[in-house]
Amino acid sequence: MERTAQDNRAEPRVGAGFACVNLAAVVDSAAAAGYGEAGEARFATRPLGTERIGLGYQTLNPGRRQSFGHRHGDAEEVYLVLGGSGRVRVDDTIVELSALDVIRVAPEAMRCFEGGPEGLQFVAFGTRHENDWEVVPGWWGGSEA
Repeated sequence: MERTAQDNRAEPRVGAGFACVNLAAVVDSAAAAGYGEAGEARFATRPLGTERIGLGYQTLNPGRRQSFGHRHGDAEEVYLVLGGSGRVRVDDTIVELSALDVIRVAPEAMRCFEGGPEGLQFVAFGTRHENDWEVVPGWWGGSEA
């Protein structure tokens, strides 16, 4: 994600009634967890100080798949594809995705994303419920594609 000098701020800008952060300045959780070869995962919930909303920006490199599926107990999520293409497996259904597609996933549905030939960039957002997730390594047919 390219930033201008004006956006080159590692700290959130906070004022009366707002917080603003550049997603490129948020820690890449994928790299920190050893998944950096697959893409990026930048979660803005804590830097923004949100109380009821979770938000993350994720990328998958071309032909790469997340190495785990996940689901929630309570958190409904919506994913907005910003660019590229790919697929998402939701339980037993595979859905093709392209730019500006939006998909809602019920909390209990297992999901996992895969980047297409140009990779996949998307934003995930939904209700925030602390420690409300289950992760299943290799859920979509084993390791990453």
